[in-house]
Amino acid sequence: MASSPSSVLFLNLLGTIILILHSQNHQAAAGALALPLQARKIYSSSIPGPHSKLPFHHNVSLTVTLAVGTPPQNVTMVLDTGSELSWLLCHSPAPPSPPSPLGFRPLASTSFSPIPCSSPSCRSTQTSDLSCDSSSRLCHVSLTYSDASTAEGAVASDLFLLGGPPARRTVFGCMSSAYSSAGGDRAAAGMLGMNRGALSFVTQTGTRRFSYCISDRDAGLLLLGAGDIVPLNYTPFVQIPLPLPYFDRLAYSVQLDGIRVGAKPLPIPRSVLLPDHTGAGQTMVDSGTQFSFFLGPAYEILKEEFLLQTKGVLTPLNEPGYVFQGAFDLCFRAPEGAIAAAAAARRIPTVVLGFRGAEVAVEGERLLYRVEGERRGNGGEGVWCFTFGNSDLVPMEAYVIGHHHQQNVWVEYDLERSRVGFAPVRCDLASRQLGIVL
Repeated sequence: MASSPSSVLFLNLLGTIILILHSQNHQAAAGALALPLQARKIYSSSIPGPHSKLPFHHNVSLTVTLAVGTPPQNVTMVLDTGSELSWLLCHSPAPPSPPSPLGFRPLASTSFSPIPCSSPSCRSTQTSDLSCDSSSRLCHVSLTYSDASTAEGAVASDLFLLGGPPARRTVFGCMSSAYSSAGGDRAAAGMLGMNRGALSFVTQTGTRRFSYCISDRDAGLLLLGAGDIVPLNYTPFVQIPLPLPYFDRLAYSVQLDGIRVGAKPLPIPRSVLLPDHTGAGQTMVDSGTQFSFFLGPAYEILKEEFLLQTKGVLTPLNEPGYVFQGAFDLCFRAPEGAIAAAAAARRIPTVVLGFRGAEVAVEGERLLYRVEGERRGNGGEGVWCFTFGNSDLVPMEAYVIGHHHQQNVWVEYDLERSRVGFAPVRCDLASRQLGIVL
């Protein structure tokens, strides 16, 4: 009997993979800082995602380990280009024994400083999550997410050290409580906000260019600064000056111009790919979301064409009530090794995302995700789901390009010139230019 969507989510979260950023660093061109990423298995995260995220986007997360406070405490945070204010889970005054590598102990840091209500940081006009605690006169942050997860605490500042000196004083949320509807053990201490907002880590540290490359070996590279490692094709940010209810002006928003499956361009009306008068329908490049999501009209056309071109290659699951993680309703059943063999024989069509001036090709096994714990038939066939989801099922009023579809693509966020760059590349080979072996 097929599992319900909720039980599928639980099973999938039990064994997660997190990319951990080591403190080892190398200097790249123009003084950029290059840091290697390494994969390891951990238990499920109870860190909720940003407002526009889904409860399952941390199944595979990009995380960074950095030092916070004086003396420095190592903490692991989710690297998220879709979030603004960074935050950490803060321990109670009594430190754990032995000290936990996941949380932060503010009373153990001599450089820790609460943010008063009178601070400009507390009066930021870009977020409605900040308020003044009338009893303490200190700045307060309360976050509520679309999956009913919450996080709450005080706004503070401390020294953040990423890779190497100098440490930068950074405003962040020091959370006294965090609830996740997904449950499970904590896999990270918080969130490192990397969007374009005034309180993001990028803005506060003056980082104007950063990039990463994730290999298909669950290892990768983060580069802070201008590396110019590979030639990139750039697409400009989509910027709408007027505030619209469904348009995130702080996101890395680009224009999706079209989609191809194999050699066939999909007949998606131009209007479907453009933000409407409310801002709904923007396309965001996001390191904090695992998979990619399209609005219903575009998704249905993509789904139909992918089914057509994989007829005789992939066997549809044909269980109408089965929707993986609430948004993935195109699933298949396959015996052990069949998907890898079909991908190696190039029998699975490539999905190409076309942007203004650039494109991203998603091919082979990156188009299908093995659902952990799901088996069908006497032969124990596995269940695989198409890694593009339907935004309308969430619901979410946007197109989102997740990091699963950014594997073996060098992705650069260039805030100086308001653009995102893409280049197909073997990340393990490109990293060797910086002296890093993946």
